[in-house]
Amino acid sequence: MNLPQEYLDKMQKLLGNEFEAYLESFNEKRLYGLRVNTLKVEVEKFKQMVDWELESVPWCKEGFYYNGEEVRPAKHPFYSCGLFYIQEPSAMSTGAIIPIEPYDRVLDMCAAPGGKSTQVAAKLQGKGIIMSNDISSSRCMALLKNIELNGVKNAIITNEEPSKLAEKFEGFFNKIIVDAPCSGEGMFRKDEASIKSWETHKTDFCCSLQREILKAAAKLLANDGIIAYSTCTFAPEEDEGMIMEFLSENPEFEILDFDKSAGFSKGRVDWVENGIPELEKCGRLMPYKIKGEGHFLCLLHKKGEEKPFDVKKDKVADKKLLKDYFEFCKKYLNIEINENLVLHKESLFSVPYCLDLSRIRVKRSGLYLGECKKNRFEPSQAFAMSLKKEDVKISIDFDLEDERLSRYMKGESFNVDCEDGWALVLVKGFPLGWGKVQKGRLKNKYLPSWI
Repeated sequence: MNLPQEYLDKMQKLLGNEFEAYLESFNEKRLYGLRVNTLKVEVEKFKQMVDWELESVPWCKEGFYYNGEEVRPAKHPFYSCGLFYIQEPSAMSTGAIIPIEPYDRVLDMCAAPGGKSTQVAAKLQGKGIIMSNDISSSRCMALLKNIELNGVKNAIITNEEPSKLAEKFEGFFNKIIVDAPCSGEGMFRKDEASIKSWETHKTDFCCSLQREILKAAAKLLANDGIIAYSTCTFAPEEDEGMIMEFLSENPEFEILDFDKSAGFSKGRVDWVENGIPELEKCGRLMPYKIKGEGHFLCLLHKKGEEKPFDVKKDKVADKKLLKDYFEFCKKYLNIEINENLVLHKESLFSVPYCLDLSRIRVKRSGLYLGECKKNRFEPSQAFAMSLKKEDVKISIDFDLEDERLSRYMKGESFNVDCEDGWALVLVKGFPLGWGKVQKGRLKNKYLPSWI
């Protein structure tokens, strides 16, 4: 691998006698990881459902290494069911370490493509809120798909500048993830294109972005809340140096220590001029010490007592307007979602919090249930992915070997032995999407953009 000499010189100075071990890590094979989505399936059950060789990721109990040269999990129907998320093992550390509890109000500030947001959502277990934001509109589309694929019900997806969010939601969130845009040095082994990006942007450009994002995060965070700041770079200017700069400007914050026994090294005080001892509470995953590409993580605690937040409610839909939706629920479901229902033209959503989202670019507000057409309700793909088999009255459950399974995922229609009406299509008991059965023929309702 042709690494820039400027970078090599810098790393040799930082690592000293560990530099050769770092260089040797580039000769090792790339590592592949997946994380089980516990919103849908328990870890032990998932392990019994697949015949892949899985090895546990030490810092994430839902995470596993797999042999990417022998298996392609993204091609498996279980991926299309949202039972797991493919994620670089080191990147699992942020979501695993930040202490998320049900009913937390969480903001993922740089969320696309959704690895950390879906990880947090599994910890929330449908209670509380996860606002997933990304400044890139195109990247938000991948984020949206992953949120829906994973069956997340309590997410709001926004496409905004962090400063704009800070103006709107000051002091609202009690947990914030800042997986900051960085120089990406930890991606060199995985993606050689990241080397060219490093040569273009380098550290100074990234530091300016990180400062602005952290400034907004500090404003957005409630007292007694926690920011998880992470990067995939080894540059101390973007890691310990950025944290020390932040603390000097925000004395109401302190660094929280966390258990590093799974493979974390302490933060490097000696890599920062006049480094303060508290920087040791940060953590580093170094690729020559663990099985992963590398990561930096720091937990920042905002001191003080949390103050109540005044939630300005959105206008909840008049249930008289939702007659067709409730008839659909009565006819086809064993459950009824009837709280915080919001109509945007014909689109119906169940929102986790009725927040005032005016003047904010919103890609999705809560669970998209479907369309309220004239005299009928058409359920969405997102709605299907949020359900369980026992939630519906009509279902078609395919085995992995059933040839109709691949036909369904290609968008084809075919004959089925099933009563007429809206049916939830599953594989081994886990939802894939909808089908509408008429006279023994299934009309395929799988979302075309997912094919």
